[in-house]
Amino acid sequence: MPSIKRMILTAMLIGAGVVLPVVFHAIAAGFGGRVLLPMHIPVLVAGLIVGPVYGFFAGLVTPLISSMTTGMPVAGPTLYRMMAELAVYGGVAGILMHIVRTKRLVLDLYISLIGAMVLGRVVAGIVGALLLFGGEVFSFGIWVASYFTASLPGIAVQLVVVPIIIIALERARLIPRRYPNDKVILK
Repeated sequence: MPSIKRMILTAMLIGAGVVLPVVFHAIAAGFGGRVLLPMHIPVLVAGLIVGPVYGFFAGLVTPLISSMTTGMPVAGPTLYRMMAELAVYGGVAGILMHIVRTKRLVLDLYISLIGAMVLGRVVAGIVGALLLFGGEVFSFGIWVASYFTASLPGIAVQLVVVPIIIIALERARLIPRRYPNDKVILK
């Protein structure tokens, strides 16, 4: 994919990462963003389709731009954790999608997604532990509760929606097919 196309897709996905949380918060009155994690979806898609460098950049700047324009996430430890987490999401999703070649698109997507999501959450936990300031309390139990237990609906949404988006983009020929010789895209 040409780098200008990567830049344009990255910018569009960053924009989606800023707008989606606003929409989710408006519809679900605060529940939608913290639990369904809508900002994560465009960043994961970015890593998967534009690669690790642009995916990392999208993950790093999306929460920052969102914080500056919408106030979500609030500047401080939460913003820094999200920047680290989403940067890892975009970068690792891109790296794994480049490395993993099972000859099955859906399997490649799930391996890349799950790897990125786990590593992103681990990095967010490490950053949270290092940023013990601002009156926040952070522990292993809080990390598990907030990044895994409370996030289960968002994790489920990501695991369902992101592969559907990638497959739809391939079918519409908006991104190159991963396995161009395959007759069935869901193989």
